[in-house]
Amino acid sequence: MINKRNDVKLERIQKRRDAGTVVKRFPGVAEIVINMTYNQKGIRPIIRTFNFSPNSYAFFRIDCLSKECVDGGFDLTRVITTMIRNRSVVEKGALNCEGNDPSGDSSDIVYEVTIQYMK
Repeated sequence: MINKRNDVKLERIQKRRDAGTVVKRFPGVAEIVINMTYNQKGIRPIIRTFNFSPNSYAFFRIDCLSKECVDGGFDLTRVITTMIRNRSVVEKGALNCEGNDPSGDSSDIVYEVTIQYMK
């Protein structure tokens, strides 16, 4: 199980590098902010904020916080790329974890993405 987690972590690091930076993929974007509330059965909601500057990796997959969930997470790539294509400023929504949690305690997020464009 530990080797699987390490492999997943190394793969995620490589995917982050392969994604390139925000400035290279989306040259007109000054900042992306993801505010989210993480919900999982049995624990209090957790509020998290992710800030992406032009030099940040353009990798918008947020890991699931469940200890039992190995391959899960919340991929906001489609949301963000659609927003940029449409020059949207704010988008709200919800996502379920994409992984399989053997304990049955699946998780979800409620998110708000805000994008600031360069002038």
